[in-house]
Amino acid sequence: MIKKIAFIFLLFLLSFSSKAQITTVINKETKEHLDQVTIFNKSTNNYVTTNGKGQADISAFKNATLLEIRFLGFKTQFKSYHDLEKNNFLIQLTSTVLKTDEIVISASKWKQKTSDLATKVSIISPKDVELINTQTAADLLTVSGKVFIQKSQQGGGSPMIRGFATNRLLYTIDGVRMNNAIFRAGNIQNVISIDPFSIEETEIIFGPGSVIYGSDAIGAVMSFKTLTPNFSLDDETFITGNAFTRFSSANEEKTYHADFNLGFKKWAFITSISYNDYGDLRMGSNGPDEYLRNVYVERQNNQDVVITNKNPKIQNPSGYTQTNLMQKVRFKPNNNWNFEYGFHFSETSSYSRYDRHLRTKNGNPRYGEWDYGPQKWLMNNFEINKKGNTSFYDDVTLRVTYQKFEESRISRDFNDNLRETRIEKVDAYSTNLDFTKSLNSKSKLFYGAEYVFNDVNSTGINTNIDTNVSEKGASRYPDSNWSSLGFYVSNQYDFSKKWILQSGLRYNFYSLNATFDTTFYPFPFTEAAIKDGALTGSLGLVFKPRKDWYLSANFSTAFRSPNVDDVGKVFDSEPGSVVVPNPDLKAEYAYNTDVSIAKTFGDFLKLEVTGFYTNLKDALVRRDYTLNGLTEIVYDGELSNIQAIQNAANANVYGLQTSFEMDLGEGLGLSSDFNYQKGEEELDNGDKSPSRHAAPWFGTTRLSYNTNKLKTQLYLNYSGSVAFEDLPDSEKSKDYIYAVDENGNPYSPSWLTLNIKTSYRFTDNLLISTGLENLTDKRYLPYSSGIVAPGRNFVISLKATI
Repeated sequence: MIKKIAFIFLLFLLSFSSKAQITTVINKETKEHLDQVTIFNKSTNNYVTTNGKGQADISAFKNATLLEIRFLGFKTQFKSYHDLEKNNFLIQLTSTVLKTDEIVISASKWKQKTSDLATKVSIISPKDVELINTQTAADLLTVSGKVFIQKSQQGGGSPMIRGFATNRLLYTIDGVRMNNAIFRAGNIQNVISIDPFSIEETEIIFGPGSVIYGSDAIGAVMSFKTLTPNFSLDDETFITGNAFTRFSSANEEKTYHADFNLGFKKWAFITSISYNDYGDLRMGSNGPDEYLRNVYVERQNNQDVVITNKNPKIQNPSGYTQTNLMQKVRFKPNNNWNFEYGFHFSETSSYSRYDRHLRTKNGNPRYGEWDYGPQKWLMNNFEINKKGNTSFYDDVTLRVTYQKFEESRISRDFNDNLRETRIEKVDAYSTNLDFTKSLNSKSKLFYGAEYVFNDVNSTGINTNIDTNVSEKGASRYPDSNWSSLGFYVSNQYDFSKKWILQSGLRYNFYSLNATFDTTFYPFPFTEAAIKDGALTGSLGLVFKPRKDWYLSANFSTAFRSPNVDDVGKVFDSEPGSVVVPNPDLKAEYAYNTDVSIAKTFGDFLKLEVTGFYTNLKDALVRRDYTLNGLTEIVYDGELSNIQAIQNAANANVYGLQTSFEMDLGEGLGLSSDFNYQKGEEELDNGDKSPSRHAAPWFGTTRLSYNTNKLKTQLYLNYSGSVAFEDLPDSEKSKDYIYAVDENGNPYSPSWLTLNIKTSYRFTDNLLISTGLENLTDKRYLPYSSGIVAPGRNFVISLKATI
């Protein structure tokens, strides 16, 4: 008996003393260690990624005959375990401009190659972001060259993708939906809560994503993956970290960031903190005079005074500050289990809604104040991943998440003593359970379930600023809750190396309950209850006749269930109009078709074209409405036309996304993205109007040069014009944010900026980056934006690494 116990104890000790097999991945030219490289074994669907020192444990791949080593911006290598062993487990990757067959997660929530997908996915790597040096997560999305950003104020950024925006686009953080029940149809700025310094990788899925992600995923899914805690792969504690500081001249930005990873054999921790201080934004010198900020309002001696702006190019008031924190803890007891907890927190200062400060009334400014209060976002996310070889799954992931959102609006008319504050809080709970299972060598199944519950609390406070006495005011939303329960299944079937079929189906049940306070508005109802379901699906086909050709066709549907913002909101949508609640709403549906063709010419050129068409039925849009038989009510002291969100329109969007990448050799590369979209929607009278969120054509062209220590990129950003007759009807009344054409009508001029960015690595631990944005000091305003873009901007940053 004692011998048996001793033998078992010896085996136990050996199981812990066996050494992991470590491989190291480096840049062949610079010898720089590469982190986040994926080493993928397709036959078992297992993968590992390298840590901050370019290391990964590949013990699980012993005797594997084919491993794929993939990293964005580098040529893919195919090696056997024996090949790696002969080379002392050192992998040297060669850089390339061409992005071919990257590994993505967002399309199915599991690792897949882009060449196996019928949907179009774009990846934004941390290296791209590091060179371009973007200020916010909204600006980060523009690095792809495929996303148009609208801003109503400096503290904002509302993506427009394929003619859709706001609550018809979905954000996910580490696989968890960020959209909540008060995401609105108007421009939103929630994306700035995400810290770009904490992002490990960003993926954009174009077109509907409702099969995997449920409601709101109509135009695209923007998936942000945050930094992963890295373990120690040997007997030493694994320590890495970064310290970063940046200054930008256009808004006197002062940014500070630090992150720190501490890794042991089974436990790992990562901490990230960022602080941003942005001053008032300065516009360019060369452009329409209508954009100049000639006057602003200042409170003096208990009255609002119109002040002449000493420098009309300074957009006063537009500055703000922001703090972001992240803490993640990871525990991996063995190769089959992985536990991870993430804490995220973001808070801005109050900041002005700049476009509202441009409004006038009777020759005076319309508002004495119009600010967003601090925007706060908190997320606690606990994730468990289990690998296995059971009848039901090969991998399973459980995510349990709690998020808290808080936002507020603070407004006061010019020289009025009544300040109105509207505060919204949302508690969002979600649970996701996702499985993957290889049925055989040709077929792979993805399936799962999701439950989401949002509790919305909205309050209104009216304050007399002379007496400082406050009383209850009308709230923006009713107290309400919104929930969603969805089940999905998706299958990838490889007929051969040339043909792949993908299909998916999801059923979603959603409900909304709201209680209305009729104290301030004479609503003919006190409650609203919506309970309904939505069925969506997708069918895609991939054809790869040769390695250098890729063709795909995809048909997919998506839905957006009415949320609290649709059903219960009260707000002034435009001068002279007020939006009131409408409890009789149902989901809107999108039907999308897209076709992609890509061709690679050797190792030096890649061309890609994607065409798409989307039809939106029963679209939730703002239309004229009656309330108790009335078409007008008094709102904020002004007789206003009554409107409400209604299932009142059909909309169509079509367009092209094109790109090319060219490797010119000797470290030179040329690439370009061009996007064209055209949309229209029905009006009340049956006429057609251009879609508000279909941006004009836009794109980016880049010339890059990379050597051992130096990276440089010269690039153009550009956008087409929108003539007055092509403006959406809802935009024509917003003359205060547009230039004026020769007939005195508002329009959006075309624009082009020339920019240069450079980074130089002095040592392995020190990187300095500089740049000049908008070299020609162009004064321009991206379509539908309320704040003018930055003028000539000098950027300098310093990054230290341990």
